[in-house]
Amino acid sequence: MANIPIWPGSSSFSLGDTPFGFYDNDLSFQTEADKFSKFAAQRLGYPIVDVELQDIQFYTALEEAVTTYGNEVYAYRVRQDYLTLEGGPTESNLNNTLITPNMGTIVRLSQQYGEEAGTGGNVTWRTGSLPLSKNVQKYDLNAWANSSASLGTNDSIEVKRIFYYPDPAVVRYFDPYASTGIGFNSMMDNFGFGSFSPAVNFLLMPLSFDLQKLQAIEMNDQVRKSNYSFELINNQLKIFPIPLENGTLYFEYIKTQDRYSSSFNNDYTGITNVSNVPYANPTYSQINSVGRSWIYEYALALSKEMLGYVRGKYGTLPIPNADVTMNQNDLISAATTEKSSLIERLRGYLDETSRDKLLERRAQEAEYKQKELAQVPYVIYIA
Repeated sequence: MANIPIWPGSSSFSLGDTPFGFYDNDLSFQTEADKFSKFAAQRLGYPIVDVELQDIQFYTALEEAVTTYGNEVYAYRVRQDYLTLEGGPTESNLNNTLITPNMGTIVRLSQQYGEEAGTGGNVTWRTGSLPLSKNVQKYDLNAWANSSASLGTNDSIEVKRIFYYPDPAVVRYFDPYASTGIGFNSMMDNFGFGSFSPAVNFLLMPLSFDLQKLQAIEMNDQVRKSNYSFELINNQLKIFPIPLENGTLYFEYIKTQDRYSSSFNNDYTGITNVSNVPYANPTYSQINSVGRSWIYEYALALSKEMLGYVRGKYGTLPIPNADVTMNQNDLISAATTEKSSLIERLRGYLDETSRDKLLERRAQEAEYKQKELAQVPYVIYIA
């Protein structure tokens, strides 16, 4: 076996010494790579004991630590702002972008409610017409759909609105069947005092009177008359009353498969999931001292882990009259614990700086300020 050199006590970073070269061109990274190598080696026991690592292992650990730090920070930002980011462009780098929340995704998610209410949405309402036959009360809209709606496989229609209603009560303000005791025409032709009749009243009544009058007419239609209406169950339409002559009934409907097809946009090129949110690796020179301290600790844990695996190749080393047991298990166990602890610490720090936590802290500060100001004596000034 060749005599592979180990850490000699110093190093000199060069471009290409890291596996991926994410930060090799960053002057700050180039300077601190050798400083970290010396720091990590001394933390691992050099020069009291040999450290069976080379400089490239220390550079690798530092590169991985910086990348892990960036992943955690940007994953937090994605979680924080994804409702704003979804649907945005993927071309720009968001690393140093100040993101202002918007309602775009919320509106898109709520379009389904507009579709159900008939006030918008992303599902097309279609119009159909059904011939009404004299003395025929029941009509099968499923049969109409199969012959007239150009349905696809496993498709069907859902009727949203049927235009089969009596005239609104307001156009029948004078109705002899209402039996309200007054029975006059609509509000004097918009206050023009036209169309006079013996029932005209020149007293301007409150709006509540008009509403009660309309309700009386509608109740009269429901109780005393055979009110024009319909019943729709499972697309089986029943007309009330039975038509006395042939005609046409209009309705609006949707194709049920449109609900699903409108939910998919296979040609969209923007942000569709967390994997294509345009965050890149961080710029090392822009990471502050708080972040770099975490990076050094995490890189040290990675170096400790690598050293443990290296020493694990030999469980013991023979020396005169004895054997030396290597500390592989201790190094790997400590490294695993430290990495988990550092990740949890970073995530906790990021959670404490989330938008809701900051607003909560601001509200608490305002409350405490009010309590403190309440202790100030109120002075009475006499002029």
